[in-house]
Amino acid sequence: MNCWVSGGYDVRKSSVTNKISDNLLKMAVEGGMKCVKFLLFIFNFLFWICGIALIVIGIIVQMTLHKTLLITNASASGAPIVIIAVGVVIFFIAFFGCCGAWKESYCMITTFAVLLTLIFLVEIAAAIAGYIFKDKVKDGFSTALEDSMKKYNQSADFKKAVDTIQTDFHCCGSHNYTDWFIYRPNLTVPDSCCKTPTLNCGKNVTSSNINQPGCAVTIDTWIQKNLLIVVGVALGIAFFQLLGIVFACVLMKAIRSGYEVM
Repeated sequence: MNCWVSGGYDVRKSSVTNKISDNLLKMAVEGGMKCVKFLLFIFNFLFWICGIALIVIGIIVQMTLHKTLLITNASASGAPIVIIAVGVVIFFIAFFGCCGAWKESYCMITTFAVLLTLIFLVEIAAAIAGYIFKDKVKDGFSTALEDSMKKYNQSADFKKAVDTIQTDFHCCGSHNYTDWFIYRPNLTVPDSCCKTPTLNCGKNVTSSNINQPGCAVTIDTWIQKNLLIVVGVALGIAFFQLLGIVFACVLMKAIRSGYEVM
């Protein structure tokens, strides 16, 4: 009789212990899922801000290029347009991810993870293409500038564009100051080529008075100097994208398994 009571008590005790263990495990899993949910939400909010920042940066770069150079070559204006496009896509994907995380929608989070993965792959492909065709960007600037130089005396817009870029970058011509001699038989350069621009200073073409480096070369050098910053920002965004993909996959699995994460 005592053995039976003792055995029954042990069974009930074991059952209670197992239930407690299961509840503790469930609570731990649910707590972890809550953490993942809010991390994914915060990540998407930051990612959404990054999308806005990219759009603003792309617009500023595009406006700056058109302010300093009337672009007639597509490769010269391609970079800011790509930046704006990526920013717009990131903006909408991040908004989609925020809603999916908050509502715990398996469909929305799955779509978010797939789109973010595709964007990540496209960015890798774009980085590789940018490295392979980096010389074409320089050629695009050079071609656009030469076209503007040809029309320098034909349009006030082209004149202003060329003068602005030569003054801002302290350069002259496309490859060097002698490029102007093709369009100016009197062997003079615009006053914006002068180290200290004044009226008719371009008639005194001497090394002490004229900026000799070409603008295409100068701009390319400026881009190379700032390339590390661009690469660093790109790597940072890529890291956050990978985190977003991982968090989304974890939350997808939790929602599909039926865990309560609210």
